[in-house]
Amino acid sequence: MKKFNIRKVLDGLTAASSSSSSSSSATAQPGTPRENDVIQESLQSEHFQLCKTVRHGFPYQPSSMAFDPVQKILAVGTQAGALRLFGRAGVECYCQHESGAAVIQLQFLINEGALVSALADDSIHLWNLRQKIPAILHSLKFNRERITYCHLPFQSKWLYIGTERGNIHIVNVESFTLSGYVIMWNKAIELSTKTHPGPVVHISDNPMDEGKLLIGFECGVVVLWDLKCKKADYRYNYDEAIHSVAWHHEGKQFVCSHSDGTLTTWNVRAPAKPAQIITPHGKQPKDGKKPEPCKPILKVEYKTTRAGDPFMVLSGGLSYDTVGRRACLTVMHGKSTAVLEMDYPIVDFLTLCETPYPNDFQEPYAVVVLLEKDLVVIDLGQIGYPIFENPYPLTIHESPVTCCEYFADCPAELIPALYSVGSRQKRQGYSKKEWPVSGGNWGQGTQSYPEIIVTGHADGTIKFWDASALMLQVLYKLKTAKVFERARGKEEKPSTDIVDEDPFAIQTLSWCPESRMLCVAGVSAHVIVYRFSKQEVTTEVVQLLEVRMQCEFSDGDSPDPGGEHTPTPPTPGASSSPQESDPFPQPSTGSNSSDGPRDNIPCLQVRSSPLKQSPGYQVELVIQLVWVSGEPPQPITSLAINSSYGLVVFGNSNGVAVVDYLQKTLLANMGTSELYSPSDPYQRQPRSPRKQRQPSGALCDSNDGSNASEDRCKSPTSGSTSPCNSDDDRKQNFIEKVKCKSRRFSKTVANDFAKMSRKISSSSEKPDHEETFQRRRSLACKKRFCNVKEGPTPTPAVTRLKEGLSRSMSAPPVSSYAKDNSFTRSRSSSVTSIDRESREAISSFHFCESFPRKTDNLVSPCLLVGTTQGSVMMVALSLPPAGDQRLQQMVGISSCGTLVSLKGGVLTMALLDATGALLPPSYEPWYDPNASDEEKEKEKSRRRRPASPPASQEGQDGQFAVLCSEKQAKVVAMPSQTRIHKHNITETSFVLRADVVQMAGANCIACFCANGHIMTLSLPSLRPLLDVNYLPLTDMRIARTFCFSNLGQALYLTSATEIQRITYSQETCDNLQARYF
Repeated sequence: MKKFNIRKVLDGLTAASSSSSSSSSATAQPGTPRENDVIQESLQSEHFQLCKTVRHGFPYQPSSMAFDPVQKILAVGTQAGALRLFGRAGVECYCQHESGAAVIQLQFLINEGALVSALADDSIHLWNLRQKIPAILHSLKFNRERITYCHLPFQSKWLYIGTERGNIHIVNVESFTLSGYVIMWNKAIELSTKTHPGPVVHISDNPMDEGKLLIGFECGVVVLWDLKCKKADYRYNYDEAIHSVAWHHEGKQFVCSHSDGTLTTWNVRAPAKPAQIITPHGKQPKDGKKPEPCKPILKVEYKTTRAGDPFMVLSGGLSYDTVGRRACLTVMHGKSTAVLEMDYPIVDFLTLCETPYPNDFQEPYAVVVLLEKDLVVIDLGQIGYPIFENPYPLTIHESPVTCCEYFADCPAELIPALYSVGSRQKRQGYSKKEWPVSGGNWGQGTQSYPEIIVTGHADGTIKFWDASALMLQVLYKLKTAKVFERARGKEEKPSTDIVDEDPFAIQTLSWCPESRMLCVAGVSAHVIVYRFSKQEVTTEVVQLLEVRMQCEFSDGDSPDPGGEHTPTPPTPGASSSPQESDPFPQPSTGSNSSDGPRDNIPCLQVRSSPLKQSPGYQVELVIQLVWVSGEPPQPITSLAINSSYGLVVFGNSNGVAVVDYLQKTLLANMGTSELYSPSDPYQRQPRSPRKQRQPSGALCDSNDGSNASEDRCKSPTSGSTSPCNSDDDRKQNFIEKVKCKSRRFSKTVANDFAKMSRKISSSSEKPDHEETFQRRRSLACKKRFCNVKEGPTPTPAVTRLKEGLSRSMSAPPVSSYAKDNSFTRSRSSSVTSIDRESREAISSFHFCESFPRKTDNLVSPCLLVGTTQGSVMMVALSLPPAGDQRLQQMVGISSCGTLVSLKGGVLTMALLDATGALLPPSYEPWYDPNASDEEKEKEKSRRRRPASPPASQEGQDGQFAVLCSEKQAKVVAMPSQTRIHKHNITETSFVLRADVVQMAGANCIACFCANGHIMTLSLPSLRPLLDVNYLPLTDMRIARTFCFSNLGQALYLTSATEIQRITYSQETCDNLQARYF
């Protein structure tokens, strides 16, 4: 258990003293009561301690393996010096060699609770496994020779070490010191032989006589050495290089595998020539000539049975004409030869036998095959050699993880519900026997609360994992790609893809465990809303909503140097200058022709055939952003769903879209600039199809019809539709940049980290955001065109819901100060490097019931919107009464302006009540949408919306808004919107992930910085409670997947195949120590 020294912070700091420190400035506005005098904070530094808890997943880059046949424990070593121990389901342990050198070989001291590891840095280590946390007892380093092979006979105290020079050293395992006995290569081979035999590739003792040692040299020479007489008894020579050697249990024969794909069988007392030579996969010529050479047989094992023919298991040896064929394991039993294809290259394999004694019939029953990215166990006792069902969570990397969320203390009925639908997804055809690696004792942890991990993957799948009690078990797998049509070949690949690979990759997700509503966003600018049902349904019509989000900057206007700029209403018949016109020809609606830019078409095509949906998560609505005048839709940077309101909100660098998933309508499509200024609620009237577009460059006549000014807008193809671009080159560069960003899941880690390094090295201090807010309001920028696609008649099985909102604004261009190459992240820890170029993306959302305006005394549904430039805006939501009116009347939405500004992009937001308790977003309890009418009525009687917080008294604040950005945290009193506390989290780095979490009956902010620090701040006073330099960020994968959860839990993807869970709770650390020591 790795532990860390914590820089404790004095708990007695008051708001006044912390305001004078350089790291924390908690200030109270005049006339505002000191909140920390009212709210007693219970969290102290003593409640926090950071330590690793458990590592899940497949060992990354495995290199070696060993098995204890008595205790039935499997050990796997990796190229990074890690050591993973596996027993029965739930029994896993992770250890690490400090040097980080690759583990080249492992040897168990069978049934003694000890393990020997040999590393690539020529060191050997003795591990004590008899304690809960394994530890190294002894180490030995070779300085002059490179270690190539180790052998530890059963129940022996002598460890044989073969080296690259061809020598063999003998180590006493008990004292872990060299015995002084050395078998020199020149004495082992013929004295007349002048050439060096090469490294030692094999060492084993005769099963019937441990005093006789069989030594294999790479050149093809095998020597039977007499340890007592210190001389060679026999020497066996073959023309081909040796890769491995295996004994028959009687000690009279052994088998060698060679580099030409042959197996040679030798009688011990007949060294002149092999007793048999076979080429398992070689083509036998009819004229009796030697078979054609095959690929090397890398390893062979020879296991006997008492009642039948022996088993010979080997890897490699395939014919050279099988180019491109998968790696295979060959099982030869009697006259039958079975070739078992593997999904990945074979690293090592071991045959499991009933007895640990090498001089008895082995009775093999299974083969453990260690692959580069999987662990397979084959049942040798059943016809067809089926595999065992693996109980370990080794499929995390089945498709690369692109996002991750962690939910602790979930509803108790949620895990059984997911397991019940997920159990139907299990593969068939597994061996009926129990998993053979069954050693170890599973100790129940003290955590009794349900925990769920949700992972999104590059192939569009989402996996739900039961993470309770320090275990990990897959519960349910959702395939989001089933909603879309799949291209059958490269020639059918949609030309509208904005990513070359993984068009269905999950970018971010929002999940409500209470209502079981799930919303996911993909890299192809699509959003899918799912409901959970226990019944199978067939969806004849996939509900589809296409949204046109576009951002324009007017080059004709200039900032008003005197203050705020008042937008000028469009003049009837006005047209833009030729310099501002779109350089591309005007396309028709929904065009994708080769002679014009793509317009009004989505990146993916929703399937037109009926969709059979199994019990579990079922599609409610598909939302797709469409191409705009030849430019692909911007990636979705933030996403949120609220089951109580029936709303989904998502945002990107173009603005915010709010969708009513109950009515399947688009409620709002606003640019970021529209959020800054308070506005009246939008009138939600049914809209007729768009009128014929005006000529390119023309504006709509505001006097044409009584309501034309509301329902019509400038043609999306007129004017300068390319953000911040006025010529073809800049437009093309922008498109390429968007494509590059969209492919970030396929980028190399080096490129991603280079961007992060530039961010860290060039993190210059921004202007004070209290002042820049006024500048930003005068900058603004965006002409919005927000409508859903109207084109050809939709296919019968796809309903395209034509609900749009057309709005336009004219404003001066954004000043150049906003150009800041920096990091932003979505709510799901999906971290990207966005070249802002005067564009402000949406970074976070939070549904709540609060005070939309300073003058309000009653709480109402609201939406907090955070941006990448540190602004937090309030949007008021006007919901119709529940029931039929909710499904018939439109939801009102109005922007209430800016609440507060922070340094850096906004990462998380939350609300506290007057006592400091967390106010979670309201939700609707789950009900089955496909249940019978009677069951639905019963569910409706139980459905309720959580009670609203009490109203604020005149002149008093009843809530606190907690806001955290990449640089600082603030607490703002509501509804007065006065800042109560502020804390500068970091000056030299930036926060990658921040969450408001519950721990020890109280709340705090947990932060993970790019410099590796994990910090917690008390609420509402923002006192520093924990600051640990835990993990310097060296991998974009960590930044993308790091997430906190309640009750002091956190996790991140430490490699492409492994999840590392940590705790920052002192209580949990103590419980772990009590469990393991």
